Amino acid sequence: MLSYRSKPHVGGQGIYIRRLTRELAALGHTVEVFSGQPYPELDEGVRLTKVPSLDLYRPGDEFRNPRPSEFRDLVDVEEWLTMRSGAFPEPVTFSKRVVKLLAERRDEFDVVFDNQTLATPLLGIEKLGLPLATTIHHPITMDRRIELAAAVWAKRKQGSKWRFELPKIGVWRWYSFLNQQKRAAPRLRRVIVPSESSKRDVVREFKVDPARIETILLGVDERFAPSAAPRVPGRILAMASADAPLKGISVLLEAFAKLVVERDLELVLVTKPKEGGVTEKLIDKLGIAGRVSFANGLTDDELVALMGSAELACVPSLYEGFSLPTAELMACETPLVVSRAGAIPEVVGPDGECADVVEPGDVGALTTALAALLDDPERRAAMGAAGRRRVKELFSWSAVAESTAAVLEDVIAEYKAEKA
Repeated sequence: MLSYRSKPHVGGQGIYIRRLTRELAALGHTVEVFSGQPYPELDEGVRLTKVPSLDLYRPGDEFRNPRPSEFRDLVDVEEWLTMRSGAFPEPVTFSKRVVKLLAERRDEFDVVFDNQTLATPLLGIEKLGLPLATTIHHPITMDRRIELAAAVWAKRKQGSKWRFELPKIGVWRWYSFLNQQKRAAPRLRRVIVPSESSKRDVVREFKVDPARIETILLGVDERFAPSAAPRVPGRILAMASADAPLKGISVLLEAFAKLVVERDLELVLVTKPKEGGVTEKLIDKLGIAGRVSFANGLTDDELVALMGSAELACVPSLYEGFSLPTAELMACETPLVVSRAGAIPEVVGPDGECADVVEPGDVGALTTALAALLDDPERRAAMGAAGRRRVKELFSWSAVAESTAAVLEDVIAEYKAEKA
């Protein structure tokens, strides 16, 4: 399995890598993960091969300039120069590094399974004699579209001196790696997606033949379960990258500010906001700093306990390819208010059963739905129980692994037949 970055606890990528590889190994397969920084946490029986980058986005030292001694080859130089130009280099540079590593070990593997790197150098893997399949959680063109809509064309920023910035052009430049993804995706042998919504988007945005796409829902780990501790009265929980427009946290903050005028509530955001970023500024502007707290760096057990402590949770995203945290909250019997965006309705099921569904970006509708659920403890309990039942019926990592293994076995057989 290939993963250019695999942050263990947030963002979904590292969670997907860990849970899927664990279950594939449990089925008897030999699994090795090739990953760049941040490296994943993996379970016993799954091997990790580190594919180090220059780690230019390490927390607390983002967009750093490496020391000359850190540069090992021309790929490192490319990575640094691309970053300095405002673009995101890791999918391409990881791909170049990993193809070189696989060329030296091609006889050790039957198939290569990529976790949404989607850079054109990976297409060279099949020339090495290894079939290639990939997961596309959702096309990142959706993220770019939402960030472009939120960005202004120009602004002045005060530092040591006044200077103009061009945020919209910066967004275009950052997402320039999408040009690689658009070229690579239609040429892939097989693509796995986590939802029918994501499948439609991959076909439309990346021009992938739908006959080459398999939909396999994601799973929820068994540790996500109801807490024995009582829920904290008035606690609302949201799990999302605080400063990403895609996640709709600004919509939730505005709704929450309306609710706390007449209610004793607290909002816990499971994220680490950018210091002085849009989320912190909006919280100050709305005057709710004393009612909003952030949680990050949690262990799995701490996260489960926090999920189970909230009276309700909110997923205000403007788009999701699946939304694993939504399913995990359902497993904890936490009632939900969610947006009708991307695959979220597929995850929660019919409106009102496991979650109340509102239009994305509608502050008024979100405020009304949160207030109604806060005022109805019996409905919250019924909704939480229904959510857990749905997770147990549909979202199993062992089932994900069985389905994924079947797809990969088919890919291997197809490749061998072509070479025969």
